[in-house]
Amino acid sequence: MEIQKAYTIPDLPLQYDLETKEVLRQVNRANRKLAELKGVAQTIPNERILISSLTLQEAKDSSAVENIVTTQDDLYKAGLDFKYQLINAATKEVLFYREAINEGFRIVRGKNILTLNDIKRVQEILEQNSAGFRTTPGTQLKRSSDGAVVYTPPQDGTEIVRHMANLEQFINDTQLSQLDPLIKMAIIHHQFESIHPFYDGNGRTGRIINILYLVISGLLDLPILYLSRYITRNKGEYYRLIQAIRDKNTNNAAEWEAWIIFVLKGVEVTAIDTITLVKKIGEMMDEYKRIIRPAFGGKYNHELLNSLFYHPYTKIGHIEANMQVSRQTASRYLEKLVELGLLQKEKMWKENYYINTRLMNLFIDFGKYDASDNRDDSVESVYVKEKEGL
Repeated sequence: MEIQKAYTIPDLPLQYDLETKEVLRQVNRANRKLAELKGVAQTIPNERILISSLTLQEAKDSSAVENIVTTQDDLYKAGLDFKYQLINAATKEVLFYREAINEGFRIVRGKNILTLNDIKRVQEILEQNSAGFRTTPGTQLKRSSDGAVVYTPPQDGTEIVRHMANLEQFINDTQLSQLDPLIKMAIIHHQFESIHPFYDGNGRTGRIINILYLVISGLLDLPILYLSRYITRNKGEYYRLIQAIRDKNTNNAAEWEAWIIFVLKGVEVTAIDTITLVKKIGEMMDEYKRIIRPAFGGKYNHELLNSLFYHPYTKIGHIEANMQVSRQTASRYLEKLVELGLLQKEKMWKENYYINTRLMNLFIDFGKYDASDNRDDSVESVYVKEKEGL
């Protein structure tokens, strides 16, 4: 039995007073923690360390929202030039997600706007196709537990483009709305997911838009807010609150308030967790430095330390390239780090790999959650081929 609800997507900005006392209290808490995270991130001497590690965590958890599950170990191994055909499908999708985040960040960092072409580029990398916005009817959102249709997004291609143009203006025109950027981010996410402009990858693309919006709004310098972890842990509530607005057909501001507070709490909780993680990475780097510097003496190079934290797995070729040293020297450095107890040596295929097990365990512990929570409440996007369609 279908439980599909009609929903009229509103033009933005919304015609509600969304800055209630509870929303403002929560937005202040979220902004304070974001500012703290922004400051803590600056204590890590090389931004590549945080971008490399935290975008991979975001990619893993955002994909888990869509029940695309892989392991930390598979992800890190996949980044070591393994033969592409040996990487499993789920791991490939997560790595495409990270590539999409990095490309999006590269695009928006200099210009501080997010255009429809930028969003299309992100989705193209994510899904490895250039289909663009939907032009053919047939897409529905179905509940995973029983296959019931819970929402049918716009089917007409012209209507999709119109809604997305309005969303683009809302994202970039600060004169259009004076709402706090975090409140706007919650609205943007709901609007994008309701338009559902692509045939596939809308959920993950929408979560990348969240990250990029924080950057273009100046709330973060780097794409390091780990928001998908919060969504994964609260998957049932996430889908329930999104659908509640559609069920009321935008005629009740209370549903918007509940959704916005949910997102704001997610920003606060995630920022707190990420602050802790970044501090632990910094502390571990300091500890490694205190061990490595006297052991290497005049041969110590800070790039060696950085190389151990770009990626929990490394190999001779990486050190050779990063430090511009000979293969023999790179091998000697890594073996010395094994002797110092900072790396673990492991032979995979025909090559030796060196694992920063403490860093690896830090990410594993940070990413733990009960993946079975609320799984039956998830929603899948399904393209239904009509008889006269494709």
